[in-house]
Amino acid sequence: MTTQQTAHQTTTDPAHGEQPATPVNVEQAVHAIADRARTASRVIARANRAHKDKALEAIGEALVANQETILRANREDLETGRTNGTSSALLDRLSLSEDRIAGLAAALENLAGLPDPVGTIERGQTLPNGVRLRQVHVPLGVVAAIYEARPNVTVDIAGLALKSGNAVILRGGSAAARTNAALLGIIRDALDRTGLPADAVQTVDEFGREGANILMKARGRVDVLIPRGGHDLIQTVVTNAAVPVIETGEGNVHIYLDESADEDMAVDILLNAKTQRPSVCNTVETLLVHRDAKAAPAVLEALAGAGVRIHADSRIQAILPDGVSADTADDGDWAREYMDLDIAVAMVDSVDEALEHIRTWSTGHTEAIITNNLARSEQFIAGVDSAAVIVNASTRFTDGGELGLGAEVGISTQKMHARGPMGLRELTTTKWIIQGDGQIRR
Repeated sequence: MTTQQTAHQTTTDPAHGEQPATPVNVEQAVHAIADRARTASRVIARANRAHKDKALEAIGEALVANQETILRANREDLETGRTNGTSSALLDRLSLSEDRIAGLAAALENLAGLPDPVGTIERGQTLPNGVRLRQVHVPLGVVAAIYEARPNVTVDIAGLALKSGNAVILRGGSAAARTNAALLGIIRDALDRTGLPADAVQTVDEFGREGANILMKARGRVDVLIPRGGHDLIQTVVTNAAVPVIETGEGNVHIYLDESADEDMAVDILLNAKTQRPSVCNTVETLLVHRDAKAAPAVLEALAGAGVRIHADSRIQAILPDGVSADTADDGDWAREYMDLDIAVAMVDSVDEALEHIRTWSTGHTEAIITNNLARSEQFIAGVDSAAVIVNASTRFTDGGELGLGAEVGISTQKMHARGPMGLRELTTTKWIIQGDGQIRR
């Protein structure tokens, strides 16, 4: 379907049921959504912190109060996913529970407690001629997000956008269509009840991929587009978008096990980084083991005992503990973001070799080292060029909530104003305020 073609939309009359499909010009419909978002963004940009925080708290309370509605919709999406053969990793991302809904509400409450980034001063000075300068943070305007099978992202992005003074347009994908529709209805009702425009949070889900394609090209109507998902989705957006894109990256995450690593620490970190929630982007996918790492057998045994499937090179195959088996790894394993209970393992002779492997295969997300050698940790920090570098802790900490940002829109792997977990500050830009008393340029 081209942008000039029409889609068909059914309407439902409470008295007569489903009515015949009526044609809808998708381009006009998406542009109308963006124009309403622009109008709403001007209201949100002027809202004070107390008003925005009240709305965030109202949304959180409404999510908990309406959790049965949300869970019912989510069960339907999960059933459809199972019928369609959706992977266990994607089903885990798609799944909501009472605890996860409570977590979403808690994240919104936490957001409400964070400082408002709008209006904060980045820098300022008075020039010799008396002109006063301030560079202040202001909202981006209309933010669009395209993501897949992640209903939690619907709430996270809506909350972050509102707190940072932006309007947001969401495209959440067909896998979570019912869940996202339930969440959007609750969010919009809460905004309306608290006196903020419901059009500050909208979706183009009803228009499918055609709607997403038009959103990508709505330059002048959308200020920035953030894709969040797997390789194919991100590359499709980056390749086809006319709107400025902040690229959130895949998580081919590495941990380097140094020869000095403590065994108990290494086992704890690897189990947490691989098994706590394997379907997310900050899960470790590749383990690099120094040839003299005494902790290696215990780590490999612990991973296998936790049900992790090991893909190992020949040198690791040679040191596998009794009872532990592994598949033979190849280049496809070094490049793969498994997002499941799989891990690629290679042996290296030095930290320099580990860094070279990371430079070759990393997606620039997160890399970690486990070591008791301070000089080695400093060498690793200096040598890694990724959004996050971790020493002696789980890679699961590369997360907006864990880093005190309240939540995240995504984890940027670009070298722009936003790198790593994108919280409130990353959803603002700046403008210069120049105040004088009649000065002119000489």
